[in-house]
Amino acid sequence: MTFTELNTPQRTIMTPGPVEVDPRVLRAMSTPILGQFDPAFTKIMNEVMEMLRQVFKTSNKWAFPVDGTSRSGIEALLCSVIEPGDKVLVPIFGRFGHLLTEICERYGAEVHTIECPWGEVFDQEVVIEEIKKIQPKVTAMVHGETSTGCMQPLELIGAACREMDILFIVDAVASIGGVDIRVDDWFIDGLIGGTQKCLSVPSGMSPITYNHRIERVISARKKVERGISTEEDRKSELDMRHPMVKSNYLDLSMLQDYWGPRRLNHHTEATSMLYALREGLRIVLQEGLEERFDRHAYHERALIAGIEAMGLDLYGERSSKLTTVTCIKVPQGIDPEAVRGMLLDEFGVEIAKSFGPLEGKIWRIGTMGYSCRKENILYTLSALEAVLIRHNAPIKIGQSLQATLDVYSEKYTPNKVTS
Repeated sequence: MTFTELNTPQRTIMTPGPVEVDPRVLRAMSTPILGQFDPAFTKIMNEVMEMLRQVFKTSNKWAFPVDGTSRSGIEALLCSVIEPGDKVLVPIFGRFGHLLTEICERYGAEVHTIECPWGEVFDQEVVIEEIKKIQPKVTAMVHGETSTGCMQPLELIGAACREMDILFIVDAVASIGGVDIRVDDWFIDGLIGGTQKCLSVPSGMSPITYNHRIERVISARKKVERGISTEEDRKSELDMRHPMVKSNYLDLSMLQDYWGPRRLNHHTEATSMLYALREGLRIVLQEGLEERFDRHAYHERALIAGIEAMGLDLYGERSSKLTTVTCIKVPQGIDPEAVRGMLLDEFGVEIAKSFGPLEGKIWRIGTMGYSCRKENILYTLSALEAVLIRHNAPIKIGQSLQATLDVYSEKYTPNKVTS
């Protein structure tokens, strides 16, 4: 068999992740490879850590990427603090709360859950009351739930956890870099982000940050070293310090030694991915965090105007909507997968379906990072209208783009746009 040169089709990716990668990031990935202990490379590592602190709005010592998809960062934080029998509370308002639950259970936690209907978020006081009742070691929660397009307020929950000396760990994979997240101000002890969403970097790394409270737990889990012989002393320090964590690859105590000043070998760093992350973070900071949040809200507003002018209904509570994901109810009698298939085949536009109880009931459009652009919004709406007409959907023809253009005719002023 003869294999031809790789030639992927051109797509307009409007899913909640992965999204289109910024061309500057793709160029950075072609930068020549350096050895992982080359001073030029360790300088890049230090720069990435500092940029992550700024994006996460934290003064934490620890802010670095875990190699692997976003799930690797989630599992690394949870497996490094959870011991068998620990109580963990997971408030669930969509698919990824169930993921947090599963990971905690796999590491032996006694998991307690509360749930609210999909399409809604929790009143923070409800969560706080459950925390008081359960008294868990950890409260683990999703911030931006892409399965439902909802965003959970966190600041009161974080403050309550800190007051009760409970660790607060947050999945912000879908929201970091697209909406305002304040790790220190909201008393978040550990936070996980993703590269393939609002940062517009390929999937393959999971930026995390955690504070001294989590570091203290990690340090306490290391085995006490006793009776080390002179011969053993000559061995690698890493070999003598096996922590009591089941995972080697995701053990934060070992990753600290790799990312910290000691630079102890743990794994071979994903060099090109780190270049990509550095460039993605540089672009975010160059744009400005507040300006970037405003841009996402501006294009969200334009998208919603076009959807509603078409006669389609949004799914979920508007007050808790996630800026970067817009969920649309599938019109009665319309085959949702036929619509998605035609969008991809005829227009090269990809939008997403959903999961679980929302399977076949909603479409999800992501407006994240580099995909969050005027031309993408206009093209997606025009393609969706054309496809729905072909499917005899009961929509208002010819009004969607005009409503969106009305939004775009307003002068875009960063720091003044609200969703």
